[in-house]
Amino acid sequence: MKTEIPCDLCGRNIFDRIADRDRDNRPLDTVICTNCGLVRHADVPSEEDLATFYSGSYREEYNGEKTPGPRRVMRAWLNGERICRQISSAIPAGAKILEVGAGIGCTVKVFEQAGFRAEGIDPGGEFLTYSRERLRANVTICSLDDLPGTSQFDAVLLIHVIEHLRSPVNALRRIAGLLKPDGLLYVECPNLQAPFASRRRLFHYAHIHNLVPETLQQFGAAGGFELQQRFGDGQDPNLQMLFRKTSDVILKTDPLNAQRTLKGLRRTDFLPYHLRARYMIDRVRKVSSYAREQLRAQAFVERLIDNCSGSQIGSRAA
Repeated sequence: MKTEIPCDLCGRNIFDRIADRDRDNRPLDTVICTNCGLVRHADVPSEEDLATFYSGSYREEYNGEKTPGPRRVMRAWLNGERICRQISSAIPAGAKILEVGAGIGCTVKVFEQAGFRAEGIDPGGEFLTYSRERLRANVTICSLDDLPGTSQFDAVLLIHVIEHLRSPVNALRRIAGLLKPDGLLYVECPNLQAPFASRRRLFHYAHIHNLVPETLQQFGAAGGFELQQRFGDGQDPNLQMLFRKTSDVILKTDPLNAQRTLKGLRRTDFLPYHLRARYMIDRVRKVSSYAREQLRAQAFVERLIDNCSGSQIGSRAA
């Protein structure tokens, strides 16, 4: 099938449909580029539609809550700490860091408490209000295009954001312009190659693009970045990659990637997904983890807010 908007990665516009419903069984055509293997919506929303969605109903529809609950805040803080541990040694002490799509603001605050000059931008909503009023995080209502185009940052963080973008290539090139020479870009997003959900639960409106390791690396190269390090393994539900800004923009695609991606997707079909060896182990871990998190989240967040309010600034909330 041909689409009105060409593939953001390779520029072709010939796709095959791989799904016609989202994870809530609502109509949503998901397609794969037959040339490079990028998976995305057949109909890419306009910038105006996305701005309305993300500043309005997004959090309630996507996260199930307008204001972040204790468990969500605790998980976001611990995730921010993990990312800081992974990449902080590669960033100069006291460096200026920007998180695009900062959400609750936990990662911005973690990096601030680790000694960096951290700030974030976000479309807005109750999550950002929580970030500024409760965590005292330096997060502002702003879009990437609103920032002055000067090379002012040492590192930029894109944590579960790139999959939401209408044009990841344009966004990455914009980010490259904001970074100092040899600046770093950390990207984290769902890994379509890993069986993190069954096929009928994979796709939804908020994730315009769905990435495998090859497509994320190719996006980086097309944006002017080279891969420095990949964290996690092939079974990790999230891709975690650290890139460095270069002077080269490389437009290169792998013609075999579509075939590999489709082969990987077959593992998310109902029987292969539920009969795989790790399914029950992962389910038991997830349920037990959820129970533990529910028990400790409220006290964790209360201590966290006290710390962020200035009564005791430390590197950890607990």
